[in-house]
Amino acid sequence: MFNSQYISSFALHFRKIVIICYPYPLKKDIRALSLEELKTVFIENGDKAFRAKQVYEWLWKKSVRTFDEMTNLSKSTRELLNTHFVINAVAVDDMQVSSDRTIKNAFRLYDSNIVEGVLIPSTTRMTACISSQVGCSLTCKFCATGRLERLRNLNADEIYDQVVLIKNQAEQKYNIPLTNIVYMGMGEPLLNYKNVLDSVEKITSPEGLNMSPQRITISTAGVSKMIKKLGDDGVKFNLALSLHAANDEKRNHIMPINESNSLEALAEALKYFYEKTGTRVTYEYIAFKDFNDSIEDARDLAKFCKHIPCKVNIIEYNPIDNGEFQQTTTARLDAFAKYLESKNIIVNVRRSRGKDIDAACGQLANKNKEGFEKRKMKITQ
Repeated sequence: MFNSQYISSFALHFRKIVIICYPYPLKKDIRALSLEELKTVFIENGDKAFRAKQVYEWLWKKSVRTFDEMTNLSKSTRELLNTHFVINAVAVDDMQVSSDRTIKNAFRLYDSNIVEGVLIPSTTRMTACISSQVGCSLTCKFCATGRLERLRNLNADEIYDQVVLIKNQAEQKYNIPLTNIVYMGMGEPLLNYKNVLDSVEKITSPEGLNMSPQRITISTAGVSKMIKKLGDDGVKFNLALSLHAANDEKRNHIMPINESNSLEALAEALKYFYEKTGTRVTYEYIAFKDFNDSIEDARDLAKFCKHIPCKVNIIEYNPIDNGEFQQTTTARLDAFAKYLESKNIIVNVRRSRGKDIDAACGQLANKNKEGFEKRKMKITQ
């Protein structure tokens, strides 16, 4: 399976390059393998093919973090796995608990990069908000994540791990099971399409966490062609569009992605998605003081809502340090919602959570950026 003599010889001559670039030069991420690929591994190493199903269950259903936890495997099988593979488990690097019970996590990846995940408790739900990329390339002006360079996409197992860790927090701290998952953390999910859909499969599969896809929402800033691809792929989860303005000029100002994905293009893509899936779309709308919170702005939004069956989540803003935008007043927020309701639009107002912690998306990752850079330096030394 592995030519260890060749690898050892290569490492002897180029050991500095190997150490700097490859933290695990001899080991492969086992969760990158399919069940069939795992079967091949065991057959080629003189073991039984059914071992693959056992390992797969330990990885995705029982969410183990080490091979030694796979207690129904022989010692020799576990040694084989430890020799050739690694589980790149995500860990909690920093955690903040709000007085409203919201838990904000900075998750450390195997390469010391940091992403965020949040447990959001409510009276009826326990929701995990998870990330899909390290940083983000979209530079939305109101988002702290936009200040972080996009370093890479998350793998499916790294997305899955966030759900498991937040699920454990819900059960251990509040004795309540996780009910919902939203891909609304760091990054643009539709720019990491394959890994995001693979993670949904692992989360919803009976061989995985067995959660209903109807409990999952993927949120996009608006990538028209990928919204259409979701329709073609017949996805079963929910779709949310981070709209925040129903006027191209205003949306261009706060979300540069709108310059190449205009409201007209998004409307066309959303119609296509709805025709293919029959799933009602949610529009997320953060109300910014004196920018997009007027009745005129509400009229623009009501007009956009006519394209397909939808609902609107109006979100109270969590301001970021030295940011351009501020939270609107309660009076203007309520008037905005009331206007939409008068047009028979389903409206939910999401009040700000975690006001006493680094609640805005990207804030905790920015805070941990210095620590991340120090860890990165240690790895490459």
